[in-house]
Amino acid sequence: MTEIDLHDGPTDHSFPFMTQQSSNSAEPPPSFRVGDALVTRIPELRWTNADPARLYPDLDAAALGAYGSQLSAGSYNPDTGKLAQGTHSWLVRHAGRIILIDTATGNNKPRPSAPMLDRLDTPYLSRLAAAGVTPEQVDLVLLTHIHADHVGWNTVLQDNTWQPLFTRARHVYSETEARYAAALDGFAPAPDLPPADLGRADHPPMPQVYTDSLKPVIDAGLGQAIAIDGKEIADGLSFHPAPGHSIDHAVIRLRSRGEEAWFIADIMHHPLQAYRPDLRSVYCEFPKTAEQSRRGVLAQAAESGALCFSAHFAESGAGRITRNGPGFAWKFVNPKENSAS
Repeated sequence: MTEIDLHDGPTDHSFPFMTQQSSNSAEPPPSFRVGDALVTRIPELRWTNADPARLYPDLDAAALGAYGSQLSAGSYNPDTGKLAQGTHSWLVRHAGRIILIDTATGNNKPRPSAPMLDRLDTPYLSRLAAAGVTPEQVDLVLLTHIHADHVGWNTVLQDNTWQPLFTRARHVYSETEARYAAALDGFAPAPDLPPADLGRADHPPMPQVYTDSLKPVIDAGLGQAIAIDGKEIADGLSFHPAPGHSIDHAVIRLRSRGEEAWFIADIMHHPLQAYRPDLRSVYCEFPKTAEQSRRGVLAQAAESGALCFSAHFAESGAGRITRNGPGFAWKFVNPKENSAS
């Protein structure tokens, strides 16, 4: 395990509270079963020293005192007061298709405003290969939202240009997210965005993500922009609205043989938010709407008992939501314990 200290020069999109850890291991990753579907985490980055006060600007001193004991050791270190997180994709084998849900950050992407993510060199593709998949075998890429750490491996640098990596895959994403990101990068204007009902944006998304990680896919004829309306886009898979973290952020539902799971993306960045859904992350663009979406997803997941696959949690990355008095609780699920019903 290598460790790189990245505490220099915080800017608007920086990660000054993290130390990156990138493993070169390419051992076969464990998988979860959801009906007939097989779900495998493909890790990219891991860190263990996220400062909760920086991650959650409105954090009160009592929060970790009240809920720290309910957080597992792999996610919270009470001696240092730091949180563990990561970035990863979810690989889904279902109904004869190979599907990637979000594509993490990518290598060589210029992200000067976020030193933690700037020009990475990780063995993500080796980890995908360890799961038995090459980029050419991927049939579908489903993008919950267009942020740098969710769309980066859509493209790779070849001959000084960004080219699609998953050359056979249909890439599915929100039309609204794409129009907004394109407008912010200086392409076609979108004067109707953001819509007034989201409230005032706390900040815009990171620039140039559309330009280097989505536009090349669209130009290659591999993009499919959709409305986030709950309609099935492939067998058992549907996008559902959960805006706030981004302009048209979605969660993805997987149904198979009577079982259900949710890919919750950036509804939460750490299990602490299950206990304190009022806490906004520093990355949420529309904080009030993000909280409403978070509470709605938590309530639905607790009621259904569905397995939830996170985007930034440490440990197995997967777990279940339960009611916890007036709030909620998170419990990690390991593959060997896994039953989605």
